[in-house]
Amino acid sequence: MTPNPTLRELVSPIDQRWSPYRFEPRPVEQEKLAQCFEAAGWAASSFNEQPWRWIVAPREDSEAFEKMLGCLMEANQSWASAAGALVLTAYRKTFSRNENPNRVAMHDLGQAAAHLALQAAAIGLQVHQMAGVNLSQIRTEYQIPNEFEPATAIAIGYPDTSEPGDETERSLAQREASARKRNPLSQHVFSGSWGNSVDWK
Repeated sequence: MTPNPTLRELVSPIDQRWSPYRFEPRPVEQEKLAQCFEAAGWAASSFNEQPWRWIVAPREDSEAFEKMLGCLMEANQSWASAAGALVLTAYRKTFSRNENPNRVAMHDLGQAAAHLALQAAAIGLQVHQMAGVNLSQIRTEYQIPNEFEPATAIAIGYPDTSEPGDETERSLAQREASARKRNPLSQHVFSGSWGNSVDWK
């Protein structure tokens, strides 16, 4: 995968992060997984609550891996089955210090997931994050407490850059090779009032 087609010079690994659909079917070293989750833990969070939680299923633990794979929507199972590890994410809905609602808990989980993804890219891995999960199944299968909300899944592994074999692999490879685009800043960054786009050349 070539570097992201950014308009401005960005620090690595931001310019190298992408979301593969094809992974080499081999485990991810425990130390590399630990590095990714430590990076996630250094994300900022409101009142340093660190509301994120992760459930990890390494590929080498076949029982745990298959259990987690079964919590993904069928379309995601088809390609995520080759990942080196699967992860389910959740967040605490209230602050532990006073039990007041934490309205930015999912925001903070997202920051932590971004840290994880960038650390992964920096050490030769990539991640593919998924919203396509069965939330009720996750809560039941993993006995998620009521004060926590299951959210997403993450596939972690080594991207498979070999020539695709069957039709399914060719289709996934085509999705990976499609042009990666982002909207211009003017669509997302305003100044003075809503919709008043910045004029950054």
